[in-house]
Parts: sequence; structure tokens; C-alpha cells
Amino acid sequence: MIIVDRALQARAEAGNPIKVGMIGAGFMGRGIANQIKNSVPGMELVAISNRSVDAAKRAYSEAGIEDSKVVSTVTELEEAIARNQYAVTEDPMLLCRAEGIDALIEVTGAVEFGAHVVMEAIAHHKHIIMMNAELDGTIGPILKVYADKAGVILTACDGDQPGVQMNLYRFVKSIGLTPLLCGNIKGLQDPYRNPTTQEAFAKRWGQKPHMVTSFADGTKISFEQAIVANATGMKVAKRGMLGYDFNGHVDEMTKMYDVEQLKELGGIVDYVVGTKPGPGVFVFGTHEDPKQRHYLNLYKLGEGPLYSFYTPYHLCHFEVPLSVARAVLFQDYVLSPLGGPLVDVITTAKIDLKAGETLDGIGYYMTYGQCENSNIVQEQNLLPIGLAEGCRLKRDISKDQVLTYDDVELPEDRLCDKLRTEQNAYFTKSKTLAAV
Repeated sequence: MIIVDRALQARAEAGNPIKVGMIGAGFMGRGIANQIKNSVPGMELVAISNRSVDAAKRAYSEAGIEDSKVVSTVTELEEAIARNQYAVTEDPMLLCRAEGIDALIEVTGAVEFGAHVVMEAIAHHKHIIMMNAELDGTIGPILKVYADKAGVILTACDGDQPGVQMNLYRFVKSIGLTPLLCGNIKGLQDPYRNPTTQEAFAKRWGQKPHMVTSFADGTKISFEQAIVANATGMKVAKRGMLGYDFNGHVDEMTKMYDVEQLKELGGIVDYVVGTKPGPGVFVFGTHEDPKQRHYLNLYKLGEGPLYSFYTPYHLCHFEVPLSVARAVLFQDYVLSPLGGPLVDVITTAKIDLKAGETLDGIGYYMTYGQCENSNIVQEQNLLPIGLAEGCRLKRDISKDQVLTYDDVELPEDRLCDKLRTEQNAYFTKSKTLAAV
């Protein structure tokens, strides 16, 4: 989105910056705050909400802002924004409801909490940029329905691998190729990692052990590839994805996939481990025109039938403000579901589990996530891992066994469960009507 820089510069010169609120002030949130304050003309981070106000203040402080103001009502927040004061609060709903905020960045990674925030933001006509693949991969399609009805943009972000893949997908498609594979490059994949095994790495980088674990055990990449599938119409070739180990360059992998299978599935999402250039992303596409295939060969992309395109990095918080600008200035979303879910992330036992136990959260000790095509998830009544935390087991579950709704008792009165049920019903009805 090269046009974004000039559009932001114009907003800066006009003295009319995009006003942004952020919910979540952890490791990634602090990076976003610093980026907006010090590197993005034409944009202001006017408010931060976090369950600890001190963490919100820290995000501002690390960006060079020491005079943030604690607010506890919508009126106080709106007055602070009007006076060009930076505001912090424990209550995320204030940011959802306040006038004077153009867009919200949601950076929590929490499903139930995130569902409440997004629904409130939509109700008050705020654009929402999510760094929350867990929420998107669980109930993103129905949230998109609500956002569309309200006339607001709900999108994943640039910088995270899904957004980088989607930008590359759009490029490949725009030059006339048919994308058949969207891929993610990993350095490690071990479903049995837990916060204890990842503690030292997390401490080294100032991150939370459970967040690092969700990367290592494959849950995070499953959510990332699920939302890419839902945004492109692709599927997975098998439960858990193919997940090849390959130590060469990604360009050398074009012969490893069955092109006819890719076409039959409408394209697939996948990941590879140990491949260069890590930790990048890639898209493999094909071209039906032999004249154009001749040119692609001339331009050093090979003889096909698959051609490799890749981005050798993803820069996370550096790129998030670009997503805000795309939504506010151009009504352009980075990545959003096309319709109903095509790929879900299901709950799998990381260890032997016992009846009566209560499941812990994503990136902890008891479960890991795997991608599965949504039609199979529905047919087998499989439990999405985004809904697994807090569920009580009705029976023993063996290590590596996938969990179904019949295996658990759900916590009472969760919004995420209600929205998931609504999502299932809404898109089942849509399919039925389409078939009539």
C-alpha cells in the first residue's frame, strides 16, 4: 500500500491526524504505541486501555509520553481527546463508545474478552484492526456480518503473517496468476511445548511464556492459516496441514505439491519448517497462458506449473499503523472472511486428560490447536480451541485425541459461545438458501 504514506502525510499537513485507540498494552501493544508516536505522521494514539493502567502508562512512557491522563468515564475520555491529552483507562468499553476515535486496534489475543470489545466497537461504528487471530479464527465470520451491517471495517492487520500473506496473494492475483497455496515459514513446530519449556525464551524477549508456547506448539500458526483460508476461499489438504520439513529455499518447494490436488481443493493453506527465507511467507501460483509462462521463465521464476512468490519477513507492530490508515482513509481491509468459515482450529490433547479437569487456555499445558476443514468440524462436532478454555471434561481424553463438544461442559453464558452458535446457524442457512 505505497499510497498510504502520502495520504498520511496529507493528514499531518492538514493538522487532522487519524485518531486511534488501542486495547491491550503488552509486548506488542508497546511496540505499536512507539511506532505510531515516533514514526507515523498523520496518526495519533489518543487512548490506551489495559486491565492494568500502569501497563498502559508504560506503553506511552516507552514511546516518550509521560503525561498520560487516567480516565474512568466516556465524558472524561472525550474531554481528554478534545484537549489533545493522552488517555489511559482500565475500561475498554470507553474507547468503543467515545466520540473522537476513528479506529481501534485490538491487541489482546483473548477470545471471550475480544468478542465483547469488538461487538461494542461495532455497535458504536468504530473500525477495528485486530491482532487477534484467535478471535478471528473462532468467530470472525459472524463478527464480519455485524461489521458489514454497521458499515465499518473489521480486519486483521499488516505485519502479522496472515496480513503479509494476503498482501502477497493480492499481488499475485493482480498480475494474472491464480494463487493455489498460501504458506507460512516456521523455525520450530512441536505440539508438546508448554510454558515451562518456553520460559527462558520468553524471558529473553520480554514476552509471556504462554504466548511463546502458542507459537511453538502450532496453535498460533493454525489460527493464522485458518484466517488466511477463510479470506481466500482455500482449505487444508489434511488435518493439521501438510507441514513439510525442508531446509532449502522456498523456491525449491514448487515441485513438492500436487498441482491437481491444489486446484481441486480451490487452493490450500500450509506451513513449512526450517525453510529459507524464514520467518517469511510465500504464495505459489499458476498461469494457464503458455505465452505468459514463457515470460515468467524468462524472468527467472522457472517453468512452472507453480511459481514462487515470497516475502522474507513480517514486521509485526511496524506495519500495524498502515492497516489503520487503509481502513480509515481507503475503506480497505487487509484480511477478512469471505463468508462462512472454511477452516477451523480444533482442540487436541497435549497430554492425557482426565474426566473432571477444566481445560486451560491457548499456549498452556493441556491442549494444542490443529487446522481442519470446517465441513468436517461440523460433521464431527469438533470443539474449536478458541472455545476450549474453561470447559470441564466429561470423560478421559488420550494424548493427541481431538475433542468434541460431547466431551465437555461449556462454561455458562459466554458471548463467544453464543456468537459461534449464531455463526453456525447463519452460514448453514445461507448455504441452504443458495442451494434452493
